[in-house]
Amino acid sequence: MADLAEVLKNALSLNVKDRAALAERLLASLDELDEEEAERLWAQEAQRRLEEYRAGRAGVAESPDVA
Repeated sequence: MADLAEVLKNALSLNVKDRAALAERLLASLDELDEEEAERLWAQEAQRRLEEYRAGRAGVAESPDVA
């Protein structure tokens, strides 16, 4: 199986229409996750975002600014 870096490199080399189709399919596949897997993935994402913030690589936005 190809590693993530290789898959990403190949995906980014696609034309816009094909990248959009791929993105749509990937997002749809997230709906297929069971609740436990979805919670695990969101916890990982929350941890990643916290680490980015603490390292100064991400900022914050007030809720009215993103609504």
